Amino acid sequence: MIDPDTFQKLASRRRFLSTGIGSLALASLLREDGLLAGEMSRAPQFAPKAKRCIYLFMEGGPSQMDLFDPKPKLNELDGQSMPDSLLEGVKFAFTQKESARLLGSPRSFQKHGECGMDMSDLLPNLSRHADDIALVRSMHCDQFNHLPGQLLMLSGTPFRGWPTLGSWLNYGLGNESRDLPGYVVMTTLGRGLPGGAASWSSGFLPSEYSGALFRSEGSPVLNLENPVGISESMQRRTIEAVKELNRQRLSSTQHPEIASRIENYELAFRMQSAAPELIDLSDESKATREAYGLNRQDKTGFQASYARNCLLARRLIERGTRFVTLFLSTWDQHSNLDSALATNTKISDQPVAALLGDLKERGLLDETLVVWGGEFGRTPLGENRKGFKTVTGRDHHPYSFSLWMAGGGIKGGQVLGSTDEIGWGVEERPVHVHDLHATILHLFGFDHEELTYRFQGRDFRLTDVHGEVVKELLA
Repeated sequence: MIDPDTFQKLASRRRFLSTGIGSLALASLLREDGLLAGEMSRAPQFAPKAKRCIYLFMEGGPSQMDLFDPKPKLNELDGQSMPDSLLEGVKFAFTQKESARLLGSPRSFQKHGECGMDMSDLLPNLSRHADDIALVRSMHCDQFNHLPGQLLMLSGTPFRGWPTLGSWLNYGLGNESRDLPGYVVMTTLGRGLPGGAASWSSGFLPSEYSGALFRSEGSPVLNLENPVGISESMQRRTIEAVKELNRQRLSSTQHPEIASRIENYELAFRMQSAAPELIDLSDESKATREAYGLNRQDKTGFQASYARNCLLARRLIERGTRFVTLFLSTWDQHSNLDSALATNTKISDQPVAALLGDLKERGLLDETLVVWGGEFGRTPLGENRKGFKTVTGRDHHPYSFSLWMAGGGIKGGQVLGSTDEIGWGVEERPVHVHDLHATILHLFGFDHEELTYRFQGRDFRLTDVHGEVVKELLA
């Protein structure tokens, strides 16, 4: 017989797991609480291709025509104006559209892999993995500023306070690891993230589904170690006492956040043992560390930091973490585009390519979805912002941009969609952010229209009332 405290806990869980996912029935709830044998994770709606995800988020908006979408015609028209008909009703962050001129790319492109995928000379390492990548050149969205664009890409809405993709997946599937968070975030920052914690928030989902921000150096989480003089047994007794108080409060209020608080205290205690092993890279071979570029040095430290984060991402998913987001900031090149883009790719190209190769060699890529992209792209126009003496960069561009995916049920070695001859708009197979999210959820075994959560009297979902699965991307 289930004791009253456990019954209250289960009742509370049912309140926030009840709507829209038929597979998350009472058996799944009992299993997660240790009352039935089985894994900690819950069941998807249908057989998934992906079990975990590493999202490589390039904050700021990478320039697609300088990396993934070559435009010879744009180079030919360099310095010329665009037709007024294309600019009618268009909003820019900074560009003065009346006097703006097209800006060609100084980069060279070559075809790579058996698929013949065009990639920039700035991506010599990634290009070796062309046959594993599905490159989408026809992404588009409706936000042209960073914060709403990033929130849209990460949570399906341009507003703060909504659950991010990693939270939705952990809500739907549960955490495979008992000792580490199901959703981990790591940052390598230039000017930082406009959204801050909103970029990995669980929003109105219970807080146990929020991303856990790990630091790049030292202990992954501040205050994870016990204070001097506090033994493990003392810490365990303290946790048990706090748990009992929280259980009593839960039994009287049935508030789901108290159940989340209990979960978080327990996870933090277990992490005290698991986290040091996670960040100890001494068991990684010298060849692996050098492949990722941990030995690289630059004035900012970003090269080694991002390399370490990529390696830690692989170690996290090996240990059961469901979703890892690595932020690299910033790709917001309004000026000095050529040199700044070279800096960004020097930081990221080697470790990202090493991550793909490492996952594949270890047999992890088939079930690990890797996503690379930012919140939007860059204009084919040069940015002629007031006060700029010369035009050396590009403004924000939501009307067409590139993103790639690999592993986890993705059909690699293909380019999906196309843009017009100067890269202004999508010509073939447009893919909206909501379509991307619908496809990712499908890869994890969910119908995006049915993975819902009731909040303030309404059933919410990641794709809101939009989105369709991009079937061409599926293996």
